[in-house]
Amino acid sequence: MFKTRITEMFGIKYPIIQGALLWLSRAELVAAVSNAGGLGILSALTLPTAEELREEIKKTRSLTDKPFAVNITLLPTIQAVDYQRHIDVALEGGVKIIETAGRSPEPYMKQLKEAKVKVMHKVARVKDAKSAERLGVDAVTIVGFEAAGHPGMDEVTSLVLVPITVDAVKIPVIVGGGIGDGRGFAAALALGAEGMLMGTRFMASKECPINPKIAQWMVNAGETDTLMIERSIKNTARVMKTEFSQRVLELEEKGATLEELLPFISGDRSRESYISGDVNDGVIACGQVVGLIHELPSVKEIIDGIINEAGLIAKRFHKMGTSA
Repeated sequence: MFKTRITEMFGIKYPIIQGALLWLSRAELVAAVSNAGGLGILSALTLPTAEELREEIKKTRSLTDKPFAVNITLLPTIQAVDYQRHIDVALEGGVKIIETAGRSPEPYMKQLKEAKVKVMHKVARVKDAKSAERLGVDAVTIVGFEAAGHPGMDEVTSLVLVPITVDAVKIPVIVGGGIGDGRGFAAALALGAEGMLMGTRFMASKECPINPKIAQWMVNAGETDTLMIERSIKNTARVMKTEFSQRVLELEEKGATLEELLPFISGDRSRESYISGDVNDGVIACGQVVGLIHELPSVKEIIDGIINEAGLIAKRFHKMGTSA
């Protein structure tokens, strides 16, 4: 059921991919997603040193015999990141799927293709999807404005971005943003996507190493409880709407410089929030789909629920099409 080029390419049961959640995409969550039929993704930036990434890959392999990927986010960071070393370690560890995001993966494509690795690249604009296809990536993820993390500067939702991207490229398209249940999954497929990326929904799961206070905040939140920050530095981020994030937004509106913003938006500060559970101690990525989250199930329950619900929708569509 729901076989696509993505399931065939990655060797997975369902075209459901876990977003590379910074600080949270560790072995337990990644393996749980892969074991449930999806594709788990380790976040290399969560593991700043090559040795830590190496050990996390080994740990993930000990928890699942299913495919999983490693995310390499090619974005500027306060502390220098050796992206080449992360890629080398992933390949040495036998990882066959790499997700890139941020800057162009062009400097690494020759090495990845020679290693017979499947590459999916995450973008927020159609023109970047076309550029990624020309570079030779195997699949592209298009991220809508409603997504958590960095959905880009253009305020275009997944509902519009997906069909435009599908028309613009020949490689499989994965959609990220606004999907958290079987209805969103079915809609994504109807729009032409061949896979979906979920981050926020998997944040609120039993296997996610998130502080219970933050998980409960998500359960209580509505669809309007996120906001966009960092537009002033051209690095838009959708995060939880809290006193802290609203303060960041106010600083931007007053013309704060990057140097003035860094103490509030640095990754280290956000990491402390995930650990402490204090949502007012740092910015925490969160998509608008949080409005659909009302419980904290296991990863398997999330994926099984999506597939079952989408199956019922497909049957309903079939009946609608044959009733005339």
